[in-house]
Amino acid sequence: MKAKKLAIVGATGAVGQEMLKVLEKRNFPYDELVLLASARSAGKKINFRGQEYTVQELKEDSFKGIDLALFSAGGSITKKFAPVAVESGTIVVDNSSAYRMDPEVPLVVPEINPQDAKKHKGILANPNCSTIIMLMAVYPIHKLYGIKRIVVSTYQAASGAGAAAMQELEDQAKAMLAGDQPPTEAFPFPLAFNVFSHNSSLYPDNGFNQEEVKMVKESHKILGTESIRISPTCIRVGTFRAHAESIHMELDREGDLDEVRKALSGFPGVQLKDDTEKNHFPMPLEVSGQDDVFVGRIRWDLGDEGHKNLQLFCVGDQLLKGAALNAVQIAEIL
Repeated sequence: MKAKKLAIVGATGAVGQEMLKVLEKRNFPYDELVLLASARSAGKKINFRGQEYTVQELKEDSFKGIDLALFSAGGSITKKFAPVAVESGTIVVDNSSAYRMDPEVPLVVPEINPQDAKKHKGILANPNCSTIIMLMAVYPIHKLYGIKRIVVSTYQAASGAGAAAMQELEDQAKAMLAGDQPPTEAFPFPLAFNVFSHNSSLYPDNGFNQEEVKMVKESHKILGTESIRISPTCIRVGTFRAHAESIHMELDREGDLDEVRKALSGFPGVQLKDDTEKNHFPMPLEVSGQDDVFVGRIRWDLGDEGHKNLQLFCVGDQLLKGAALNAVQIAEIL
């Protein structure tokens, strides 16, 4: 089966551009492609598969005849246009947070809960990038031993805030090296040569920010259980793309490192990068542009004689598995 008419909403953005690359790389089947974006971007020309496309302005009548639409245009745009699309008979795969926690909307990581995609009522949600990357590294271990608790610290790249943020990071680096004042618009602080708490809003009652709460709630929904305690700390770092995460897990049962490595290396979408002799582990520069999530630094907690406290480090390309690739994989299930 193939979509006779496929639309990309937010086609000129960072994730929209990656969606096009993924569609081409994976030879996604369709007869006709429509590229949609804001009025500001309408009229732009995009070359794809040897054909030139003109970006059209996103309007309420844009979805007539569209079978499938991949959305990457922000939550407010999704809230406005996704219901209109569904009324027109379009299936929506959305990359924003607009519908992730809606009980009627499947939240899907295809390697983990593909069966949930079939329960859709017109809209399917792509999880948060940090959630996807964490669960790709955690789920094979959870299947093996069960997990009681996860403590995770993220090191999130500029790509998580879009193309403008990536450009700002480059501009900041050039300015700071030249001794000039760095421009700061995409983030509240300079990201170049810097590290700061994730720029999403804080919840005053518990001190966690929105990004951290997303990781908790989304993980519970995807895994189908709230029994796993998850404590995240989300941080922005001065890298262009690919998020890194340091993860500590408390297992239900005693584990074995060889079994852990075997489970990870055999899991679709995960690659093991755990060269202890050369101290070579996953890093954003090497993982950027890669489809898989890379995992390494696999070790037991110091003093853990019972082998129930496991630590690892993982890196995944935020624009690919954290966004565009996962969305296209959901579409492939459909």
